[in-house]
Amino acid sequence: MYAILDIESTGGKYNEEGIMEIAIHKFDGENVIDRFSSLVNPEREIQPFVVKLTGINNKMLRTAPKFHEVAKRIIEITEDTTLVAHNAQFDYRILRTEFRRLGYNFERKTLCTVDLSKKLLPDAESHSLGKLVRSLGIPVSDRHRANGDALATLKLFKLLLVKDTDKSIIKQVVRSETLGELTARQLDIVESLPTALGIYYMFDKDGKLLFLGKANNIKKRVNQHFTNQGKLGRTLQKLVKKVSFETTGNKLAAQLKEKQEIHINRPLFNKRSKKQTITYGIYSHELASGHSRLVIEPVNGQQSRISTFSSCKSATNFLNKLVAQQQMDHQRLEGFNNQSINELRERYSTADRSFLMVLKGRQLGEKCVFLIKQGHYQGYGYVELNHQINNIAILESLITPAHDKIDATLIIETYLRENNVQMVELEG
Repeated sequence: MYAILDIESTGGKYNEEGIMEIAIHKFDGENVIDRFSSLVNPEREIQPFVVKLTGINNKMLRTAPKFHEVAKRIIEITEDTTLVAHNAQFDYRILRTEFRRLGYNFERKTLCTVDLSKKLLPDAESHSLGKLVRSLGIPVSDRHRANGDALATLKLFKLLLVKDTDKSIIKQVVRSETLGELTARQLDIVESLPTALGIYYMFDKDGKLLFLGKANNIKKRVNQHFTNQGKLGRTLQKLVKKVSFETTGNKLAAQLKEKQEIHINRPLFNKRSKKQTITYGIYSHELASGHSRLVIEPVNGQQSRISTFSSCKSATNFLNKLVAQQQMDHQRLEGFNNQSINELRERYSTADRSFLMVLKGRQLGEKCVFLIKQGHYQGYGYVELNHQINNIAILESLITPAHDKIDATLIIETYLRENNVQMVELEG
């Protein structure tokens, strides 16, 4: 017996969300034998992006029943069933959280149609609910509303049951009652982490570094590790006893720090990433007309570099972008004058240059500064005063020295291509 479930939540901080709509279809494998659908007054504000996505607003929920008024019905309709949902760990966690607020321990086995579809429909372009059902020709209405999504999940689940001819996959994917739940220790760890961008470090009971990574939201990423059912996720859930972190303020610092520290510390479960090799570059060739042609060539110590790439395809894509910006014919690239070439080098290249990149720091009033000298990345550090930037001796004492300069060149030039960056040119 299955309970096909969909929940629309208010959004907000982890474990502070509330249910604002719920739909459940009790399914015996052939027919729906019971159903329940209702708006729910979450007794908290709905996040603006959720209002825009679902169309549900606070005014609509003022007269809706509160969760404690529908809790008994939910228990009854799901009793002796396996909950089925698209991204089941989310819906199950939200549901358990609401029951926990009432002092009740709600436990059910769960099935995730995301996992099932990945195994049974591996060639699907996307496994998101909307795109998946459309690709399968499954009719769906009221997307991002609980009943509409629950019905779409039900139709998808029926198809997956047919495809699972030997039933072995369903047996493997059925999860324990605590799916999506954290142990008390894990919950304490997650709650202690910031939602900021940076690096996190996962240790075992003896203080051995097991894994480190970068994340736009450290709290969210560590929680994903603790709820993920993949091989790495299960291993970390078993062994991790402590998580520390360092915020970086910007993605470039996080990317460079992650690369450097994996290389230095060699955490037990981080894959040894292949060294990113600079294979192609865009270079300028001066013509008799006084203008320059931009060409893509394998890297071989050439001068006049505009930028470097790990593949010919990425170089080609970027060159096409430059040509389009200049409004030139793709077959005639002679339209770059000397001023344009110099501007391109100053914006995208580190070659033979000494300069600072000034990015966002970790807190208000702080800046993150990256030092490049004669084309080589030296390291980065954080400053609060302009004279720290203007005095190179002080700046060099503040930066964390770089460890892998070759990787840094490609990372930095890629970042320069994708972002507008404040630069300060240095002498020499």
